[in-house]
Formats: sequence, structure tokens, C-alpha cells
Amino acid sequence: MLGFERITFDPHVMGGRACIRGMRITVSLVVNLVANGMTIPEILNAYPYLEPEDIHQALHYVAWLAEETVHPLEPIHP
Repeated sequence: MLGFERITFDPHVMGGRACIRGMRITVSLVVNLVANGMTIPEILNAYPYLEPEDIHQALHYVAWLAEETVHPLEPIHP
């Protein structure tokens, strides 16, 4: 999936939500920790089975999801 090899989806893990490497750690949890001010070292200390690249890839994945594309409601005629 577009270079997000650490982001996994399994209907039997966290209801199929985006997770980190098949673990029960969701991308949304990681992003919320960053959004609430935790540093990468603090997150790694709290979740020692995570790796720095897991956090970076979670952030990149969410940025990719949030990329804005504007579609006109009606076709623009020249």
C-alpha cells in the first residue's frame, strides 16, 4: 500500500482499523499521542515494542489520508 508496509489492516485485530505491524496499537492512538504533546522518546518508553519508524510511518499515513483534493461540484466549462 503505497510504501506503508508498517500499517496493517486485519479484521480480527482492532476491528480492521489501521494498526502498527499487526499489533493492537492503532495508528489513531499513535497520532493522538503525538497530537497531545508526547515526544517520540516518550511514546517509545510507554510502548517499548514500537520502533521510531512505526511512529514516523503512522504520521506519514495520516498525512496521506488527509491530503486535500478539491473537486468542483459542477464541471467547469471554458
